[in-house]
Amino acid sequence: MTFLNEVLSDEQLPPSRNANSWSKRVVIGACSIAAFAIIYGIYAIFGGGSEINDYTGSGTGSVNITVSRGESLTKIGSTLQGADVVKSIESFTDAAANNKASATIGPGIYTMKTQMSGESALLLMLDPASRAASRLVLPEGLRLDETVELSASASGLPAIDFEEVLANPDALALPSWAESRPEGFMFPATYDLVGDENAEGILISLVKRFKQSASSIDLEVRAAQLGRSPYEILTVASLLEGEVIPEDFSKVAAVVYNRLEAKMPLQFDSTVSYALGLDELQLSADQLDADSPYNTYKVIGLPPTPINSPGEAALEAALSPAKGQWLYFVTVNPDTGETKFARSYEKFLKLKAEYQAFLDAQ
Repeated sequence: MTFLNEVLSDEQLPPSRNANSWSKRVVIGACSIAAFAIIYGIYAIFGGGSEINDYTGSGTGSVNITVSRGESLTKIGSTLQGADVVKSIESFTDAAANNKASATIGPGIYTMKTQMSGESALLLMLDPASRAASRLVLPEGLRLDETVELSASASGLPAIDFEEVLANPDALALPSWAESRPEGFMFPATYDLVGDENAEGILISLVKRFKQSASSIDLEVRAAQLGRSPYEILTVASLLEGEVIPEDFSKVAAVVYNRLEAKMPLQFDSTVSYALGLDELQLSADQLDADSPYNTYKVIGLPPTPINSPGEAALEAALSPAKGQWLYFVTVNPDTGETKFARSYEKFLKLKAEYQAFLDAQ
């Protein structure tokens, strides 16, 4: 006898002379409802309900959804459900509750698929690739004009908006020692955009990120310990970015300080390129004769400002130069960035000849 038959067995009914009596029909109906409730409960507990509230698989097609600043996971789930990315809010929030990384979901425009399982949707949102269309990526060593170009492209805002802010940078809350000179402070990092930003807000974010990095490496205190201002450290770090690969930052920092101490001109092609608005480091004799305060072949000392926005590795190297008496360096293989160092002019000439041999072989 089945469970349902047992529930509906006549033996469990009160005695009656009339099998079709009203009381018997009531009891049978009540037992039927109870049995149905029990069966449905078992179905829901063991997976029936989850199948109803969640899609399966990784979805199809493509749809963009926007997450605004400060939105909760529930609100994000609601947005996903409204775009048919997930079937229910709960399918997403349940998956998020089981993944600590969900707390890192930030504002931005996400490229998703439709009809995804809650877990698949969560994992895609955690993949940086899903936010590629709404991210501003600034590499190390960009000049202001290059930062403006990338910022305008990523945000869809006119470049002139950024240029106007930089021309009057008081709103950017630069460090007091910057003296309203924004070059060098547009910190290289990845920034998430939502789409409601303006140029001033984006640039403020870049400066804020610089301040965070400067604080984390104790820039001002350590600069004073070196007998340098934080602005000088920032300028030296920009020279490192402009001249060599990161592996050689600390050695080139030593060259800079050794030359400054010896009252020798730095003779860095990168500073002349900056003055001329060029990207090349292989300059002609006429170009190296340019009349500019940035021409470190003619002017002894550091250039007037940083020549780009250095990253934290360059800042750290400027604060912690290698111990050595080098006065010269030559990148003997521009393709690989291989750089060699010398203390004497004679050794420098040999390295220069090695570089020339590389050029001749091209």
